[in-house]
Amino acid sequence: MHMVTLTKGVPDFREGKVSFDEDGHLERGKTPTVMNPNDKIALRAALQTKVKHGGHVSLMSMGPPGYKEVLQEGMKDVYADDLFLLSDREMGAADTWATAMTIATGIEQLEQEPDIIFAGFKTADGETGHTGPQTNWCLDINDELTDRPLITHVISIDVDEDKGTVRAKRLVEGDLSEIETIEAELPAFIVTDPEFEATYRRAEHRLRYKDLREATRERAATLELDEDVTVWNQEALNLDPDFIGLDGSPTIVSGVDPIPKEPSEREATVIEPDDEEKMETVFDEMKQYASN
Repeated sequence: MHMVTLTKGVPDFREGKVSFDEDGHLERGKTPTVMNPNDKIALRAALQTKVKHGGHVSLMSMGPPGYKEVLQEGMKDVYADDLFLLSDREMGAADTWATAMTIATGIEQLEQEPDIIFAGFKTADGETGHTGPQTNWCLDINDELTDRPLITHVISIDVDEDKGTVRAKRLVEGDLSEIETIEAELPAFIVTDPEFEATYRRAEHRLRYKDLREATRERAATLELDEDVTVWNQEALNLDPDFIGLDGSPTIVSGVDPIPKEPSEREATVIEPDDEEKMETVFDEMKQYASN
């Protein structure tokens, strides 16, 4: 079984150092970047599927060369067998549509068609939730690939390899009080919900999960970014420059507001452990929250 998880680097809003150019485009080279949190949830879903059914997990992203570190972060924090980066200046300043076109082409470039493609619910910077479904649509218009069902807001999945199906529980319109179960044929496109939780109820799965996590962390620590990350540029993907990057993006940014670093709203009192009198006040304050 081959699985592909899509990810993106997003500004590290905790630092408050988000830079935009005069046209309102994010200057990613001047902005601290981390792996999109929702994509880590999608990667956990891929890892759970590998633990239970075996297979191969690829992690793919589109962005500047610095995104190699984002891919390494994804490998270290969760799991991935190999890493792919779609990177070229021609791809810069793309909206969700141009991004989806590029990513779909990257998926088509893989040696093996994925059985499942996983994507996170939305990104921390754009928050449109468009890229995953649009990527699936771009794949569907290519006759070389089988049309694949799209299942969104997924909170749990189970694959039946014999039947070639995936059974997913999903939230209805994001409502935690209403859950529906869907069974679809593979290959499929899964968009995980932030409420997704990987489960390992069998002892053999828990042991395999532990082994895979340890192995991938060791690989991530010794990863050579220039050698172990496969990078495809515009020429390698044979993409028309008119349909990617800024030129291929119909979205127009009317304006942006800078994101300032939030000042701390709480005051902290430092108390040394050997200061018995002040430590007593700490215990007195905590008593009211302690359960009987």
